[in-house]
Amino acid sequence: MNLVFSLLGPWPRLSETPSVLLPHAGLSAGEHLSDAFARVNPMKRVPAMMDGGFTLCESVAILLYLAHKYKVPDHWYPQDLQARARVDEYLAWQHTGLRRSCLRALWHKVMFPVFLGEQIPPETLAATLAELDVNLQVLEDKFLQDKDFLVGPHISLADLVAITELMHPVGGGCPVFEGHPRLAAWYQRVEAAVGKDLFREAHEVILKVKDCPPADLIIKQKLMPRVLAMIQ
Repeated sequence: MNLVFSLLGPWPRLSETPSVLLPHAGLSAGEHLSDAFARVNPMKRVPAMMDGGFTLCESVAILLYLAHKYKVPDHWYPQDLQARARVDEYLAWQHTGLRRSCLRALWHKVMFPVFLGEQIPPETLAATLAELDVNLQVLEDKFLQDKDFLVGPHISLADLVAITELMHPVGGGCPVFEGHPRLAAWYQRVEAAVGKDLFREAHEVILKVKDCPPADLIIKQKLMPRVLAMIQ
């Protein structure tokens, strides 16, 4: 099984699931825009997976496929109907909720000025960070509430997807957990449940994103329309 991913969107492993991760696609070099990669994912986006002759894209779909294939412990994606529905509820919301605002925060605060050499107006950045704070409050009040994890007493796929998204603005230098004490405590529990070493490994690149070299002109021209479409 081959899984191509981007370490700008750190990919969580499911504990004892056999590792299926390959070196990440060279997004900064535009490798995912090649005709060769289009044979894996015609949309030329990561992540993408090949399992024999079967190909699959979209991060949530891949996570669910892996959870089913490797029969991971029940807490990741519970058999209980209502517990599973809570995981699905979060996964359905996060695409247009937390994920969007986290990506916008990363790109507006760091990637546009540092990687693409484009300055973002202060009022645009302020609006982006305000939107992020609204979604952080939803994450805290609607999903986490007073529980240890997003759907109950045990870590699930919902927590892995959520922490993955939050590490985007964290890597961009946003004080995500300030003013959100329940989220800050949840972050510590997720890190402990995953394992501190694995957690650091998974997020090593995103935490150094401010040090990425500028893109050359050709790559910038290729990436700009896709980035703008992604964060609208």
